[in-house]
Amino acid sequence: MGISVNDIRELREKTGAGMMDCKEALKESNGNVEKAIVFLRKRGLAEIKERSSKKASEGTVGNYIHAGGKIGVMVEINCETDFVAKGDDFQRFAKDVAMHIAATNPLWVTREEVPPEIIEREKEVFADSLKGKPEQVVEKIVEGKLNKFYKETCLMEQMFVKDTNITITDLLGDLATKIGEKLVVKRFTRYVVGE
Repeated sequence: MGISVNDIRELREKTGAGMMDCKEALKESNGNVEKAIVFLRKRGLAEIKERSSKKASEGTVGNYIHAGGKIGVMVEINCETDFVAKGDDFQRFAKDVAMHIAATNPLWVTREEVPPEIIEREKEVFADSLKGKPEQVVEKIVEGKLNKFYKETCLMEQMFVKDTNITITDLLGDLATKIGEKLVVKRFTRYVVGE
């Protein structure tokens, strides 16, 4: 199947990936743009894993004040270089993440930050509601409910409010692939008037 320049350009506009990467992705996915996007995202995540040993000590503090000034968010996002930290894409990402935090009120950045006592409490609550069911069934249901709890309370697992087809991790991965650096959402603070 021939891959047209227009197909490559369309994929490049959607993903920000390089022309040759877009061409390869379209070949791998037989010209299907959606599959090519998935291919590029997977490749990007693999590259991010390779970069995980790099140090992300530059970055920015993104902020967002919700209309009316009742909710404010500050979020620290790190990258490898000052050049990237000052770039428009990185600054836009920081602003989007801060806005997302204002809208969804996550409690932690990642599931690894959830205190063990909270996890145990949630497991206990879930298990208590399933009394009388076989133990293996209870374990599976509790695991599923715990994963749902993480998706609701951990920023990186939440669905992005501007595009509910992707998570914040996907959004970060797309940007990291585009700019070729390790990115880390380090921490955030959410302020609400009267709380």
